[in-house]
Amino acid sequence: MSEQASGRPPAIVLDSVSKAFGSHVVLDEVSLTVRHESIMVMLGPSGTGKSVLLRCLVGLLRPDKGRVLVFGEDVARLDPERPRDREELFRIRRRFGMLFQDGALFDDMTVGENVAFPMRMHTSKSEAEIRASVDDKLRRVGLPKAASKFPSELSGGMRKRVAFARAIALEPDIVLCDEPSSGLDPVMSATLDELILELHRTLGMTFVVISHDTAEARKIADTIGLLAKGKLVTYGPTEQVLRSNHPALRQFFERSTDGPIQVL
Repeated sequence: MSEQASGRPPAIVLDSVSKAFGSHVVLDEVSLTVRHESIMVMLGPSGTGKSVLLRCLVGLLRPDKGRVLVFGEDVARLDPERPRDREELFRIRRRFGMLFQDGALFDDMTVGENVAFPMRMHTSKSEAEIRASVDDKLRRVGLPKAASKFPSELSGGMRKRVAFARAIALEPDIVLCDEPSSGLDPVMSATLDELILELHRTLGMTFVVISHDTAEARKIADTIGLLAKGKLVTYGPTEQVLRSNHPALRQFFERSTDGPIQVL
């Protein structure tokens, strides 16, 4: 059954979203829809607004114009300076998990403490319940015996998996991934792709992945977008997008210096 037929709103809708910093337009009339339980990968060269888009989704930035709907609620209308709006914004943010580009683990905490941190901050679970949930999340990312280790004792790929466990600790509806394979070798990147697919299959979460990696997009995405010069130049089902002859898309996938995307 389609989302429209089921009566529930899509996970995310951007409606003519624009954002500029001074005279520099970062997002220019961007509109898209992310379906429930989909994996959307947003591609694009550096500096084209991909990370700004993520920050708009969770209300860390307010767009200059347009609507940012998360399960039908307009995040863009909320002003964190107003107490009532701030409470509503925090409630909406609880529906997101975030995997940062560098993992952003706390070096002075064990792996288990890192994964437990959001549960201790945002839930009233008992310590026994938290420990059980930590064990479950670490098992899901393939690190069932890592709870007592510190991040410094782990490889880069293992740290990314711990970061994934923390991102899903509160069992969010949407997981935002900012360059998840950044800094990893091709084999470890492929392992992380498999992890995203497995978490998607078993937990039914919606994933929004920001990436430069076209191989990653081909492997995990059911929906692909390409941002270039602040414009969403293509967006749609993966097979449809991969058949597109848009010059910027072809340049990006062919790793060419010849095309509309300028090499700076």
